[in-house]
Amino acid sequence: MYTHTYRERERERERENMEDGQVNRRLLLEEKIEDPDGGSSGERAAEGGISSSSVTAVVVFSTSIAVVGSFGYGFAAGFSSQAESGIRSDLGLSTAAYSLFGSMLTIGGMVGATVSGKVADLIGRRFAMLLSGVWFILGWLAILFAQGAWMLDVGRAVLGFGIAIQAFVGPAYIGEISPKNTRGGFTAANQVIIESMLFSDRRSFMSLRKIESYVYEEKNYVPDSQLMRNYMQVKIGKEKDLEATLRRLRGKDADVSQEAAEIRDYIEIVQQLPKAKFLDMFQRKYAHSLTIGFGLLLLAIFGGTVGISYYASSIYEAAGCSVSVGTTTMAIVQIPFSVLGLLLMDKTGRRPLWMFSAAGTCLANFLIGLGFLLQNLNQNKDLTAILVFSGIQLYVATFSAGMASTPWVVVSELLPLDIKGSAGSLITFCNWASAWVVSYGYIFILDWNPAGTFFILAGICASTVVFVAKLVPETKGRTLEEIQASLTLFT
Repeated sequence: MYTHTYRERERERERENMEDGQVNRRLLLEEKIEDPDGGSSGERAAEGGISSSSVTAVVVFSTSIAVVGSFGYGFAAGFSSQAESGIRSDLGLSTAAYSLFGSMLTIGGMVGATVSGKVADLIGRRFAMLLSGVWFILGWLAILFAQGAWMLDVGRAVLGFGIAIQAFVGPAYIGEISPKNTRGGFTAANQVIIESMLFSDRRSFMSLRKIESYVYEEKNYVPDSQLMRNYMQVKIGKEKDLEATLRRLRGKDADVSQEAAEIRDYIEIVQQLPKAKFLDMFQRKYAHSLTIGFGLLLLAIFGGTVGISYYASSIYEAAGCSVSVGTTTMAIVQIPFSVLGLLLMDKTGRRPLWMFSAAGTCLANFLIGLGFLLQNLNQNKDLTAILVFSGIQLYVATFSAGMASTPWVVVSELLPLDIKGSAGSLITFCNWASAWVVSYGYIFILDWNPAGTFFILAGICASTVVFVAKLVPETKGRTLEEIQASLTLFT
């Protein structure tokens, strides 16, 4: 229903534009003659049409503030790997106890995921991100003053709760305020910040959260996300406020009429639909977007990222590699390749970048598995260390360049507005649930058969390439409304 109506309105608008073409050209000529400075308002409108898709200071500033929460995400995710030896020796934790500590982040994430979408809809994206910062601070305080394993676990779970809110709300907010031609790059900036936090400490993170809190409290600095704000404005008939908000994001001289018209059409169609309930998301018309949302995130999790991020130290030790050299090299490799992915996101498109990344992680897992296979066969231990070390760095590089950030970008683009809150929460919950399975069981499976573990992961990454090639549409350079109209595979 939605796709048919949207396309009909697009064709109607094109016909109107063709009929009014001569009038518009005549008006532009008249305005050019009347302008005493030699520059017409028509020319400025044309320039505005270009700038409507350009990057403004408001978008850059709002994105910069929004991604501060990703610092906490990155530091918390890498903490269990960096601090493993110190915490286990200080508190005398067993393998099972430390595995529980590492996995508590995902347990908190599962709880946070169940409310993240509703919280974002209820209090807005901006205040939801501010709320995540409160949970970050509480979690780190619990870990800092922990006197036993139980307090560590509580702090880790609280961190996971805050991360789950930030993981959903951050990309959604950035995707909704960004111009369509730079939306992928801005959203992928989250991952660059996550990787860069590997070089930071808790004090720098706390300072950043204080800055973020102050800016969020000043409502004039950071606008709430465009699509949800515009949804409310169109809903209550404030058409002028809609265009004013768009001009604030796109530039005061920008021609936002086309974008405003698309938003009006989209919102009017959504308003005609019955109010979505939780079970409504399982209708056939949403099957395509939900399949992609669940598939991309679950394949990324089961492809090995959680295990390598949380237990890199154990993998290096098992292969006879230097833990300090290995983890430091991982941090050094992650940042430039995350930046590369950020630059390529809106150049090559999401699909090619994702398939390249999945193919690279497949090869990386195969190399690590081959290294452990040689170790099991008592063949050339030096070669085992080289293969495992090289495989992990290749995994980090290729994963950071694509799979690390692309799924959240695509999910934020694909979910329809009327089910975005509930569907986003469910997808995020499943993402964290699968992350818990991997984070808790990974170290036990690794002890069982290291070679077999990584060969299985290689097969999952290979299936990811096929999944993207067959089911995932390209979203680069398309408005959110155009993307929704293209999801017709199961309808």
